[in-house]
Amino acid sequence: MKPAEPLALNHSWPLFERGLRFDLGCLDAPDLTGAEPNDAWLVARGMGRWSCDLESEGLNWSTGVYRLFDWPQGRSPARRDVLPFYRPESLSALERLRSHAIRHRRGFTIDAQIHASSGSRWLRVICAPQCQGGRVVALHGLKMDVSAQYC
Repeated sequence: MKPAEPLALNHSWPLFERGLRFDLGCLDAPDLTGAEPNDAWLVARGMGRWSCDLESEGLNWSTGVYRLFDWPQGRSPARRDVLPFYRPESLSALERLRSHAIRHRRGFTIDAQIHASSGSRWLRVICAPQCQGGRVVALHGLKMDVSAQYC
């Protein structure tokens, strides 16, 4: 039986490892560092890209993330609207890692449990900060359904 708890804070990583963390290990994987990855490829594998502007707290999601949260496509989510989807233990761990990432300009990876309208699922969140002038202005990354690993 796999542990049913989020990963610990030690899953923070330095920005120079970004290329290693976003590599999905699939021979047919698109280049996820580019501006326009293959959205259909990600959706077919239960994944999506996301970003969060730190000033506005506005989220930008690809199709796959809309599907993971059962969120109506085209209705732009705000961060405050999405936080209640996370289970309390997962949200607590996610918030600690997010704060650490912003404060120390580090990426992180965490498995977090959400409850969407279609039911509970586990998401792997891979996050890297985007910096301007040495300051973190946004976070971006991937979210993927890893529920099968928690059965």
